[in-house]
Amino acid sequence: MRTLLTALTALMLFAAPVVAGDLEDGFAAYEAGDYQKAFGLFKWLAQQGHMSAQHNLGFMYAKGWGVPANNVKAFYWFRKAAEQGHASAQNHLALMYAGGKGVPADDAKAYYWWRKAAEQGNASAQFLLGAMYAEGVGVPKDYAKAYAWSSIAATQGYEEAKKNKGIIKEEMTPAQIAEAQKLSSEYWEKYVVPFQKD
Repeated sequence: MRTLLTALTALMLFAAPVVAGDLEDGFAAYEAGDYQKAFGLFKWLAQQGHMSAQHNLGFMYAKGWGVPANNVKAFYWFRKAAEQGHASAQNHLALMYAGGKGVPADDAKAYYWWRKAAEQGNASAQFLLGAMYAEGVGVPKDYAKAYAWSSIAATQGYEEAKKNKGIIKEEMTPAQIAEAQKLSSEYWEKYVVPFQKD
């Protein structure tokens, strides 16, 4: 029994560095353009439940890098990572629902996943959520929310959001703009500040 406990303890102590090393090796292979090697490393980690590897595997399937493009498999891996809280995977999953790639188009599910990603500071999701509110796609049209989401995405440097914010503002009354600016400040504090890196 003592030998088994010692072996399990040693395995737990040394497992994390191996996973971290494999992930770093996967990123290095990816950056070097060795997509097949990166795919192999990411796939092994993804099968072990590593959410960043799952996201990367989904991206590789979506783009056809290292493997034939396959939206169904991309969706599968994005969903695995999204369900674990990976904001970028949530954003990609929403894009797939919005575009009907690998899954039937579903604006409500796109909204759900964009909202999850946006609430974790993902500027792309914030921009796209703003666009949904501006157009009334999957949600009731709401210029204040459209402006607020676009505003915080723009403040994070998302260029398209800056343009979108200006277009939305043209449709608003001064009272709506004041409400939207207040909402933007609230969203910034709630959905961006906690996720900023020091």
